[in-house]
Amino acid sequence: MQSVQAESGPASSNHTIQISTLSSRPQLVSGGNVLTAINLPQSVEQSQVRITLNGQDISTAFIADEASHSLLGLVAGLRLGKNSLIAWSANSRDGNTRARLTLTNHPITGPIISGPHQEPFICTAAQYKIYSGLYGIELIDDTILGPPTDAQCSVPTKITYLYLPKGGTAFKPLPNAKLLPDDVSQVTTLAGATVNFVVRVETASIDRGIYQSTVLHDPTSDDEPSWQAPPRGWNRRLIVVEGAGCPGGWYHQGTAGASMILAGVAEFSLFSPARLGEGYALFANTLQNASQNCNSVLAGEAAMMSKEHFIKTYGLPKLTVSAGASGGSYGSSQLADALPGLFDGILIAATFPDPLSIAFSGADGHLLTHYFATNPGALTVEQQLAVSGYKSSKAFIDAANQAGRIDPVPGRTDIEGYKSAVWNPIVPEALRYDPIKSRQGARPTLFDNARNIYGIDSKTGFARRPFDNVGVQYGLNALNSGAISPKEFLALNKNIGGYDPDFNYVQNRVEGDAYAIGRAYESGLQLSGGGGLKAIPIFDITGVMNEDGGYHYQWFHFAQRERLIKAAGNDANLVMWRGSPVPFEKAWSTFIAWVEAASADTSRSSAREKTLRNKPESAVDGCWSSPNEFIAERQSFDRLPSTRCNTLFPSFAFPRYVAGGPLAANILKCQVKPLDRMDYQVKFTDDEWRQLSAIFSRGVCDWSKSGVASGTVHTWSSFGP
Repeated sequence: MQSVQAESGPASSNHTIQISTLSSRPQLVSGGNVLTAINLPQSVEQSQVRITLNGQDISTAFIADEASHSLLGLVAGLRLGKNSLIAWSANSRDGNTRARLTLTNHPITGPIISGPHQEPFICTAAQYKIYSGLYGIELIDDTILGPPTDAQCSVPTKITYLYLPKGGTAFKPLPNAKLLPDDVSQVTTLAGATVNFVVRVETASIDRGIYQSTVLHDPTSDDEPSWQAPPRGWNRRLIVVEGAGCPGGWYHQGTAGASMILAGVAEFSLFSPARLGEGYALFANTLQNASQNCNSVLAGEAAMMSKEHFIKTYGLPKLTVSAGASGGSYGSSQLADALPGLFDGILIAATFPDPLSIAFSGADGHLLTHYFATNPGALTVEQQLAVSGYKSSKAFIDAANQAGRIDPVPGRTDIEGYKSAVWNPIVPEALRYDPIKSRQGARPTLFDNARNIYGIDSKTGFARRPFDNVGVQYGLNALNSGAISPKEFLALNKNIGGYDPDFNYVQNRVEGDAYAIGRAYESGLQLSGGGGLKAIPIFDITGVMNEDGGYHYQWFHFAQRERLIKAAGNDANLVMWRGSPVPFEKAWSTFIAWVEAASADTSRSSAREKTLRNKPESAVDGCWSSPNEFIAERQSFDRLPSTRCNTLFPSFAFPRYVAGGPLAANILKCQVKPLDRMDYQVKFTDDEWRQLSAIFSRGVCDWSKSGVASGTVHTWSSFGP
């Protein structure tokens, strides 16, 4: 793993030329061109500057920006690899002034920072419907993107147009880009521009994913958009749509767009009449959509390349925000943390910190369901819930069944609702792993999907695994509360077991791979909050509250907040609203006002200082008892009616929390300590203590200490090529 640092020209001063890249970092250019600024001292005349690329004069590619006394230009014709960009003037009052910047260009198909291309990888463009979405999206028409032109799933760029008819609420295809229909409506954007409500849809292939952007643009009256001439209807703000899901998100290009609308709950859509009508531009890439790629390093690469392309096509946005629910929540959070500066704020709903938190709590729960099934009558239903932490049996089972996303064996028979080896049907069965029929096949797990980051286990050929339960005292809090007896506690922990590399139950506990654990933290696959996330506005809303099932539980929201507190010292840049549901448009308007204010701050303060200083008075924690009543109070994790909001929305725990672990769920492998009778609120007999000592011969988890190989994200890291 390498850290990709930004390279710049000479230090800025009144007597030097400085070269900077605007569309990407200079080492992370893709597609053969880069938007560049040549910042000049006042002693240098703009007309006297000469610019070369690899020795060839490209001065005419630049235009003068009088306001900033700089030159702006799209530098094209970059060769793959390193390129030398030089700007100089021999006609300055201070003598010769010169600057040089190395530009490293990568293929538009990637990879840049995510490591070698994933194999197998199924191209889907030939079946991809460009107006498709995940949830709540009515298909505008059946337009298909088209077949790929090479093995990297490349496709010719397709430009289509939509319009909103007068009095309508849904877009229609524009049949003729040279002639507007009589029923086209008009709209006035937030920037005050009144334009025809016509939307330009660009669909292309970037980083082997399918990229799409939408923005107001009337092809019958507006010039062709460019970085020099952005669409008149664009308000210079950009929204990134992140999709949702995770299981099945591997080994293919993507079968649907990222858009989703949950009526009355959230609207994260490329085709949102509300956001487009306000003048926002939006983009997404299928590889940012966790249901099609559940690897945040690759998602981050796709996002940075997609934003780069957008900037080179339409110009620089004044701000960029990311928005998503469920899998789209960590699609926002993980990228914001690992790639500071990519987003200026995130709005997240139905929040999870990362996919690992779902899978690991699922794996713990799955061990418990196996123990309960193989030891019938060992614990009552009430005791099982006390050990699991969940509100109800359904909530417990739904959470435990999420272990399927790290189970590679197809067709495993287990508890009701359990699905192992989840695949998108687009991936042929002949390419899939089977422990009997096809051991060389692709494995459908979070770990194998990110094998470039975790590394390969030389003994198995599979990805290294970070899951670990050595020293974990399952049901510890239930024991101390009296919900289970010492005898029941001993039997549970003696027989809980673990998993082998194929996720089969085994008698021994699981020893997590220390290298994989370290890489999870460093890469941001395990969210830490220690990178870019602590510097930007975070608006976290619940979506629909349901602690009774579905596994989108409140503890995940609080886990992310706890991680942010550990990283930043407090959570002042995060606002949490709970409700069933939270009024989405109210959340959006409060959030975007916050981002606008922070982005408009031109002081030399840090990004975090700007975020905190410009936080609106309305951006406070609270819950919605109804669509019209907001209760402003600090949101806390509690199943008891300790506050008005907790009375309305009690929150329940998870197995490792009941085992004494932190609410942050941020320790993948605990440090252990010797057994101590003083740590328990019950008394063990001498025989029971001997049994406990035998079960935990290596010690028990010391949750007061940081986890083994733990750390914070290494921002802008590269895992190859």
